[in-house]
Amino acid sequence: MNRPNIVFILADDMGYGDMACNFPDSKIPTPHLDRLATQGMRFTDAHAPSSVCTPSRYAVLTGRYCWRSRMKEGIVWNWDGALVEPDRLTVAGLLREQGYRTHCVGKWHLGWDWPLTDGSHANDHLPFAEYGNETRMSVGELVDYSQPIKGGPVDRGFDTYFGDDVPNFPPYTWFENDRVTEVPTVPKPEDMYGLNGDAVPGWDLEAVMPELTRRAVQTIDDAGDDPFFLYFPLTAPHTPIVPTAAFRGRSECGDYGDFVCQVDGTVGAIMDALERKGIADNTLLIFTSDNGPEDLAWGCIEDFQHYSMANLRGIKCDAWEGGHRVPYIARWPDVIPAGTTCKHVTMLGDLMATCADITGAELPDDAGEDSVSILPLLRGDSDEDGVRAFTVHHSFKNRYAIRRGDWVFIDDPTGGDREEPDWFRAERGYTDHAFPGELYNLADDISERRNLYGAHPDIVSELKDLLEQVKAGSVKATIQKGRES
Repeated sequence: MNRPNIVFILADDMGYGDMACNFPDSKIPTPHLDRLATQGMRFTDAHAPSSVCTPSRYAVLTGRYCWRSRMKEGIVWNWDGALVEPDRLTVAGLLREQGYRTHCVGKWHLGWDWPLTDGSHANDHLPFAEYGNETRMSVGELVDYSQPIKGGPVDRGFDTYFGDDVPNFPPYTWFENDRVTEVPTVPKPEDMYGLNGDAVPGWDLEAVMPELTRRAVQTIDDAGDDPFFLYFPLTAPHTPIVPTAAFRGRSECGDYGDFVCQVDGTVGAIMDALERKGIADNTLLIFTSDNGPEDLAWGCIEDFQHYSMANLRGIKCDAWEGGHRVPYIARWPDVIPAGTTCKHVTMLGDLMATCADITGAELPDDAGEDSVSILPLLRGDSDEDGVRAFTVHHSFKNRYAIRRGDWVFIDDPTGGDREEPDWFRAERGYTDHAFPGELYNLADDISERRNLYGAHPDIVSELKDLLEQVKAGSVKATIQKGRES
């Protein structure tokens, strides 16, 4: 097999129901994504490793659940140190060892080892991954921008990086490799969305997505003869919701829907660049999202009758399906049968083992521990059991769930980190229960209305025991030969 180029586009907070080819009742047209699906394979049971951004990104790049790291819940906040361990193999590092050029364009959100003027580390002053804006502002004032900012993409396997780290966190400036392109010198305007901190004069939130798209296309245009890996984590449709004029009014779902249209436009620009370069046929192009939709999804239902989570339950942060089941399309014309649908479970962290499988690399035992190759699924030659024996889901507030077959067990009295509106609960028929956990059969209850915890204590016990084994690292998820437990 020729080593393909690999482009991994990660949308930010885009729900399963936002992509029209997933959910016919969507109020948001996504023609480029629909076209991508007709040219490749659409996965209907793909999951982010977490229902929130930072831990999903950690797992995408390491093939390891983030709750195995030092961050057990929450996200990396502004000025936090690097989350990905210095000696941990990443997808980028693996592919670089196999002769790939590796590039990251977009939202990093995995922390940096910020150089401070007093020689200390930011987390000497701040508890890691705990929110506290005023204290964090004072730490930000100590950053020495004349020094390299370590712990980011170019220290974790990427040859190049360009992005804005997190669009709603300071510093509001562009990063290139391990430096900022311009030192932020003015306070963020009060009327500009985001946490307080320093910005480049005239920083424009609306300009972020167009510039990231331009840089990603340029990366493809400038590619040489060596195969390349482009990790392209978008800043949309995450807040701030700032669609450009070209996309305003495209949807029937207000500014949010228009911003999803802009995501679709970015995917189209990447597809066009690959075609123009003449490398589309031997490029594995994946589009997906880091978790489910934000809580503005409730307003989309009330105002526009658009369900970002489709018929699933839950949103970003939740352990229910809507928090982590995500849109996922893979196209690789030389390998993937066009216009196909895959119903098997996959997890975004499976990128690591898949890349190893594609390139013939051997993963060390201490790398990609939770990753399973989906290459058989991409080829369309897997058996009816798929490739994953089970998948763990994890919420913002450290709730765990485990999926095996059609069953999903939530090891908590509720899968909701966020409170559901009463009107939504009434509309869906959700009721309270007194059980210490939740058990659903997704084959006939995809909306997770009927908690079967009390009706199937045997299944609860089996799944709870399996979850504890996974957390202890004593069992692997694969049901393929080669990396069996």
